[in-house]
Amino acid sequence: MKFDISYIIVTRNRLPFLKIMIEKLLIDLQPDEEIVVVDGDSKDGAKEYLQQLHSEGKIHQFVSEPDRNQAHGWNKGFLMARGTIIKKLIDDDVHDIHAIRKCRDFMLAHPEIDICISNTLETYLGNPAKAGIESRLPYYQQWKAGQVKTFTFGDVTTLIRRSSLSFIGLYDTQFKMIDWEYSLRCSYLNARIAYYTGYNALSVTTPGNVSSTATKELMKHEAAMGKAKYGYPGDGSDISAFSRIKIGIGKTYYKLSGKKGELNNIIALPEETKMQEYYSDYYKQLGEKNKVGEWEFIY
Repeated sequence: MKFDISYIIVTRNRLPFLKIMIEKLLIDLQPDEEIVVVDGDSKDGAKEYLQQLHSEGKIHQFVSEPDRNQAHGWNKGFLMARGTIIKKLIDDDVHDIHAIRKCRDFMLAHPEIDICISNTLETYLGNPAKAGIESRLPYYQQWKAGQVKTFTFGDVTTLIRRSSLSFIGLYDTQFKMIDWEYSLRCSYLNARIAYYTGYNALSVTTPGNVSSTATKELMKHEAAMGKAKYGYPGDGSDISAFSRIKIGIGKTYYKLSGKKGELNNIIALPEETKMQEYYSDYYKQLGEKNKVGEWEFIY
């Protein structure tokens, strides 16, 4: 069967977040859209939940087995995808399906485009305030103007043309900050990148996410590798802005725990009703943000 877009989800032991995101997605899933889920052998009930959805035909492809690392899991999803366009859906973030479809439709109408990215909203779990704005547009414009060879952007908004993987490649399994390295590589290779000035995602920092477990030493090591390979001059940081925030909040969790390497359960997740309340507010904020403004595609 032909799909216009494949939504790829990679998860492990994140059932409370996963249920909110998938159930939201299933409300409005269209026949030309595919859901691919790669589970890293979860032990919290996520594997059984996903297996049930798969047996009911609600998700199209599903595998549950240990991954060697984060990049390994996402690469499995890329290789499984059958859609013309691939969109990562990160289990604890918020995604505006209507804005994503605008990006998809733009890419389908412009087959020369390899990648489409957008602005982002960002917050952290339980934050009662309005989400902040993260834009990579100034750095994108500098890159487009030939003023810099590379720039960074996060994976939470990125759509990728599946056929373009033969040029830009899969994730580098050497890296923990995989979106940082991938954005440098794609821009260094002069991939054809379009920028949507709306917001197709809201990034939510949560306890124990991959970014929050990155150490200062690891970031320095990966920054040195990135600079050596791509000549990245930096833009005030060695990683993308919202990854910086995730790491900073992760360090706060770390200090509260008093333990090394045990971030997943440092701060207890809110009860289900509270979690639903938080995410309902996040989806509302993202939807309302996209209703105002004159959004456009730049390429």
